[in-house]
Amino acid sequence: MYRFHKGYFGLTAGLFLTEVLIAMYVHDDFIRPYFGDFLVVILMYCFIRTFANLDVKLTVIAVLMFSYLIEVLQYLNFVEIIGLGNSELARTLIGTSFAWMDIAAYTTGSLAILWLEKMKPVGWNFKDQRG
Repeated sequence: MYRFHKGYFGLTAGLFLTEVLIAMYVHDDFIRPYFGDFLVVILMYCFIRTFANLDVKLTVIAVLMFSYLIEVLQYLNFVEIIGLGNSELARTLIGTSFAWMDIAAYTTGSLAILWLEKMKPVGWNFKDQRG
């Protein structure tokens, strides 16, 4: 069940770097808010798959439900409720504003994972690897 998967680790690192670059340098109305949310579910999925050999569909569902939970917490003003409204880190990680388009981005990202896992593009050797 537990293992280290080099391929998913590489994807996790690349996606994390992409998310950081988007957060730092992209200030638009599409890439940062929606494409970033699309990518973040893929990032979380790849991170989990780096260390755990879990069922693809169950992992996607878990990541999607977690993403939805975060969005609900934004709707409920959770950051303010727990007293971290002045924390830039908390506001960035949890978020502060609910948006249906974020739900759509998370869902689309999850569907992309399922499609990519089914297609296994040529050159992707994502069999269980150790070390």
